[in-house]
Amino acid sequence: MSDRDGALRMQEGDPPYAWFRLAISLLVTTIGGVGLWSVVVALPAVEAEFQVARADAALPYTLLMVGFAVGGILMGRLADRFGVLPPLVGGTFMLALGYILAGQAQSLWQFALAHGVLIGLLGSSATFGPMIADISRWFTKHRGIAVAICACGSYMAGTVWPPVAQYFIDSVGWRMTHVGIGLFCLVTILPLTLLLRRRAPEPVVRPMAAGASPSKPASPNLSPGLSPGLSPGLSPRLLQGLLVAAGVLCCVAMAMPQVHIVALCADLGFGSARGAQMLSLMLATGIISRLFFGWLADRIGPLWTLLTSSGLQALSLLLFLPFDGLAPLFIVSALFGLAQGGIVPTYAMIVREYFPASEAGARIGLVLSATLVGMAIGGWMSGAIYDLTLSYEAAFLNGFAWNLANIAIALFLLLRLGGGRRAMAPA
Repeated sequence: MSDRDGALRMQEGDPPYAWFRLAISLLVTTIGGVGLWSVVVALPAVEAEFQVARADAALPYTLLMVGFAVGGILMGRLADRFGVLPPLVGGTFMLALGYILAGQAQSLWQFALAHGVLIGLLGSSATFGPMIADISRWFTKHRGIAVAICACGSYMAGTVWPPVAQYFIDSVGWRMTHVGIGLFCLVTILPLTLLLRRRAPEPVVRPMAAGASPSKPASPNLSPGLSPGLSPGLSPRLLQGLLVAAGVLCCVAMAMPQVHIVALCADLGFGSARGAQMLSLMLATGIISRLFFGWLADRIGPLWTLLTSSGLQALSLLLFLPFDGLAPLFIVSALFGLAQGGIVPTYAMIVREYFPASEAGARIGLVLSATLVGMAIGGWMSGAIYDLTLSYEAAFLNGFAWNLANIAIALFLLLRLGGGRRAMAPA
């Protein structure tokens, strides 16, 4: 099937190959997403090994997320230019090398640099943002749910990898566990890349209707460089900047439970294994959340979906404050996952509605990278607040405050752009 034939079929509906590609992409993001979660599970062991404070022990996670953020932009640009395959293959080798070197680290800084540069910047970043941008170009009718399914890979990784990593850390130690993870990624992701060799078809420009004027603007509200439907004065740069800011704000809040739930359970006497189970449950319900909010975005639009999910995340953060029992924490963790899963994928959907498909990789990569910067800041900040107060209560309140700022941006965009589901142009 030629690119033009594929594009024509996508105007009529989403081709069967798109769904096959989505399944392979989901598997790749699930395996490659280990970089986001193994470091969280290893935090107590690393803290004990190198005898450092809680905030210092969270440094590898912070560098990982910063590297992941910068790498997301870099890999997105490479995917726009060369397709998703070259950054994915190179990222797989870097991911494996990073885990092997992390397992040999003799200091916290060596461990942190392996995570920041190899695992984050050059490794796992290739298996997330570029994959979501690529999938968004293969779907038109069901783009919202397709992007949500692909984005579920990071949460599926968070569901599968924490208990697996905890088991092997308890059995063979954190060093051998990291080496094993690196080798596993190498022998599983590389064969899957062979199934993703086809490039996304270029969008087909429909012939101009008879009598139409080529100089006539598509919409009276069209801002330069943006799709029809935007309000006057909302430039591409401003929209992109607001999405970046929203990504940072929501994920500073999101990082509090996700990064520190294992350490919180250890502090409460429940053990790291219970914390890993709690994190796994949180991300498992996050999968349900992403699927539901992806379905919802196809019906009410991504802006309303963003506001809804962000508001629910803020409420669920407050639920952690009154409870410190094992069963209540499991319940609240599950509720938190159900609330926050829809936030991040909606940013990709907003980009695809209001920016050209040819810019999808770079723009989605930039926004998703901002969410990772937020996770990095939130992970470190929560540890620093804990060191100052010897309690996580202030850290949860801090996350709630950042979440309120995200809600404010979502409301502003909703008022300026309107919340309805716009008819999207072909991918």
